[in-house]
Amino acid sequence: MSLSEDFLAEDMHPIDIVETLAEHHAWEFDRVTDDQIAMSVEGQWRTYSLTLAWSPQDETLRLICTFEMEPPDGRLSELYDVLNRCNDMVWTGAFTWWADQKLMVWRYGLCLAGGQVAGPEQIDRLISAAVMAAERFYPAFQLVTWADHSPADAIKVAIAEAYGRA
Repeated sequence: MSLSEDFLAEDMHPIDIVETLAEHHAWEFDRVTDDQIAMSVEGQWRTYSLTLAWSPQDETLRLICTFEMEPPDGRLSELYDVLNRCNDMVWTGAFTWWADQKLMVWRYGLCLAGGQVAGPEQIDRLISAAVMAAERFYPAFQLVTWADHSPADAIKVAIAEAYGRA
């Protein structure tokens, strides 16, 4: 059975769909407002904080996935370098470093202009892609900031395909 079959109403609010997905996956969540939800998703490396917000003005479902980092000040230029290298390797969003909050952020906006409706599979894939990107590049960020690897060497970890689990 597909995720779509769990939804009866065709024009469900995008955040209602996210809430139903969070319940389905047993993720901790908080419906902040009618147009915003925050949740925690457990990854292999850490727990990621995700916030999805619907903007009716520009008909965009915005997603941010964050995790805390406290890189040494002396490694910030290397962090920015590896961050740019990571962004060159992805098409479905982008990383940014919020220094004041000490957060690494994955951002994506799904434009649903003209009354388009996002289905549950599409939103589930959006969330999965965010967590997968964070999981994929987390080791590179750590190698650059804490293990003094060069950005070129650290990014090789993200390029390699991992199979199985150690």
